[in-house]
Amino acid sequence: MKTPNHGPAPLCSAALALLLVLSNGTAAERPPNVILIVADDLGYADVGVYGAQGFSTPHLDRLAREGLRFTDFHVAQAVCSASRAAILTGCYPNRIGIEGAMEPWYQFGLHERELTLPRMFKQQGYATGMVGKWHLGTPTEFLPTHRGFDEWLGLPYSNDQWPLHPEKPGKFPPLPLYDGDKIVNPDLSHRDMERLTAQYTERAVSFIARHHAKPFFLYVAHTMPHVPLAVSEKFRGTTPRGLYGDAVAELDWSTGEILAALKTHGLENDTLVMFMSDNGPWLIYGNHAGSARPLREGKTTTWDGGTRVPFIARWPGRIPAGSVCGEMACAIDLLPTLAGRVAAKLPAHKIDGLDLWPLFAGERNAKNPREAYFFYGVPFGGWTGAELESVRTREWKLIVPHSYRTLGGRKPGMDGWPAEYQKQPLAEPELYSMTGDIEERHNVAAQHPDLVRRMLALAEQCRADLGDTTLNRKGAGVREPGGVKE
Repeated sequence: MKTPNHGPAPLCSAALALLLVLSNGTAAERPPNVILIVADDLGYADVGVYGAQGFSTPHLDRLAREGLRFTDFHVAQAVCSASRAAILTGCYPNRIGIEGAMEPWYQFGLHERELTLPRMFKQQGYATGMVGKWHLGTPTEFLPTHRGFDEWLGLPYSNDQWPLHPEKPGKFPPLPLYDGDKIVNPDLSHRDMERLTAQYTERAVSFIARHHAKPFFLYVAHTMPHVPLAVSEKFRGTTPRGLYGDAVAELDWSTGEILAALKTHGLENDTLVMFMSDNGPWLIYGNHAGSARPLREGKTTTWDGGTRVPFIARWPGRIPAGSVCGEMACAIDLLPTLAGRVAAKLPAHKIDGLDLWPLFAGERNAKNPREAYFFYGVPFGGWTGAELESVRTREWKLIVPHSYRTLGGRKPGMDGWPAEYQKQPLAEPELYSMTGDIEERHNVAAQHPDLVRRMLALAEQCRADLGDTTLNRKGAGVREPGGVKE
């Protein structure tokens, strides 16, 4: 198998010239449609162009050939709710009071004051639709149709928060399927779960058909390949990788259906399509989990296997076909980058993302101007809280002292049953070169004491702003979530 290229590809002069002309104001008058597709727990190496093994993803590979893929794109936190909060608001999740993975019985959620992607697009006259997993508040007043979406078909939280999950019988209430604010299936069965990817796809294609005459924003937040895995009969047994590969193959098919719908309605050149994962693979599930190869660890950690994800974007005429960007970027940058493409106004309150369009457009010598990104995790032993675990610059990554979840070299679980995490404490800061050691194998802190001190100082500045649960630090810049007395 061909080894995937993890670095940037050169832009041809013709493509660069075209982009410069378009950026100077001769683009089509119609504002772009925007489609954001997010897989759940899909690993960095679970797309063909990123080195997938045991299954193929022809539609996603085509999307990359016709657009751009990032090789150093990260989510803000390697767990469900927090990651999605950052995607939709451009903020570090703990800035807006969303930590870890929310439980179905929580009585709070994403605050109404936050500017979400759908609200931003609605202010510009867009139709807004969502299909799939929400996980940012279960009470009705926090659901997607109350945070900017005109319509929504999907689940309010993760599919493992389900009474039929084999390892957690009886822990959770029935898992409902919503259409808008209405529950249309109060108690999903195994057969319903197998139908879910196709059901989401049908609604996404329908949304495009119904709104093709005006600009739209469509957010497709797949439930798969999060455990417990489920796949339709059409795709079951179709890959050598088993149920996990089958589920990813169905996600790839879904992407192909969405791309076909754009072609049917003549919208290919008018639509920015993006595909990503919400975090890395849940490695304790073994053959029901993906791969982050060659990265270290996976979901729940701030090693790169947890936060670095596949990210592909296509917009013909605006994004150079077949391009690869090796600059670092993060999900918090999506909202301001998209705001710049539709002349939308950013909120008066602080957000953390930056407009990184020059990276998307392949501008010569484009760099991410950010000094550092900060990655929080959930303290060992629970799914809430936010502890600062790493600081990342373009070239370096500092792991600050904390304890993380790991298999510790033990065998993972199999066939839907997980292994237990081992607690691995780190007592001293560790430093890694992210230009020569993306596997994070060689701690070079002892060779660079001045750099370690500078990055620890950045960590302290971050804690002053965003806090740190394990140190009982309350950040000055943190805003409460909705439903919490302020």
